[in-house]
Amino acid sequence: MATPNDVLNADYERQGFLSSLKPFDWVWMVACVVGYLGVLSVYGPAMDRYEHAILVGTVISLMWLGWYWKPIRVYGLAVAASTTLALFIYPDMAAGEERFLLKYLLSSQSATMWMCALFIGATVAYFAALLSRSAFVGKTAAGMTWCAAAFGLIGLLVRWHESYLLWPGHGYIPVANLYEVFIQFAVVTALLYLYYEERYRTRALGGFVMLVISSAVIFLLWYHFDRQAHEIEPLIPALQSWWMKLHVPTNFVAYGAFAVAAMVAVAYLFKLNNPEGNILGRLPSFEQMDDVMYKTIALGFAFFTLATILGALWAAEAWGGYWSWDPKETWALIVWLNYAAWLHLRFTKGWRGAPMAWWAIIGLFVTLFAFLGVNLFLSGLHSYGAL
Repeated sequence: MATPNDVLNADYERQGFLSSLKPFDWVWMVACVVGYLGVLSVYGPAMDRYEHAILVGTVISLMWLGWYWKPIRVYGLAVAASTTLALFIYPDMAAGEERFLLKYLLSSQSATMWMCALFIGATVAYFAALLSRSAFVGKTAAGMTWCAAAFGLIGLLVRWHESYLLWPGHGYIPVANLYEVFIQFAVVTALLYLYYEERYRTRALGGFVMLVISSAVIFLLWYHFDRQAHEIEPLIPALQSWWMKLHVPTNFVAYGAFAVAAMVAVAYLFKLNNPEGNILGRLPSFEQMDDVMYKTIALGFAFFTLATILGALWAAEAWGGYWSWDPKETWALIVWLNYAAWLHLRFTKGWRGAPMAWWAIIGLFVTLFAFLGVNLFLSGLHSYGAL
């Protein structure tokens, strides 16, 4: 007997994908195409064929993401509109100090500071919502997280523009140093969390995930004020490659996914060890948290695999070989094997529960060392990301 889903799927196949799109889906597609044409008209002459391919792939990905996850449309349009406004009123670096909107809202540093404040506020608000069971406070926390992620992405895009204002013809995508990638990490992790928040219809995990983002924000603030890392420096020769536009962002989708899994694992273990706790009883079921851990680790593993392949291709072009057992490469392999083993044991042995939660937490520390610890304590071909 055919189920309702079978009927819907058959009807969907008869209609075809395009005919199934609703009016707002078409509006989103048109907006993506207009954005693509706008970027092409302004920056197209300075782009090589690889960068054109990356741009086309990015636009197609945004179209699909907007069709699959509706809330990202408002986010994308808000970021695009704000960034376009910033670029329109930002003819030179002096304008960043002279024009009100830039100085206090839309310059890269202003947007980044707003991101930091909002993420820390969202952390407090999510825990307040968990304690009070207030739907309003929970919605406020989610709204602050969306705004923080928007400001973070605006800050990165405007920083990209600022690099061209400083060095016309030699600007670069802002994923080249620890300061820039920590902003990217915070934005990506927040967006991944917000997706699962909507999918599972619970905000109870928000405070836990925001803890790791707030930790990144605290590091970012220290790095900003103590080391003046917000200053835009010329791109070093080793990073002057279009591969960077693919390899680094792909890596940080993986890092964000692993971070979400680890913090959900923390919530899982808290609930497991305090079964009678009133507050922890408000967390999602063990099955639901286990499912989030699995799906985020699977997503992170897929992106980390892709990032490793892209890194090998970049290495072949830059250093003449795909793999050199550099400390960064070795630890990347350790991270990959760690999560491959996690997924393998879940698939083949059906492992669940506390051991896998602990493993997800330890895996984040392994990933953190591969990302940051190798730069601090080991030397090699990748020794250009030190503090």
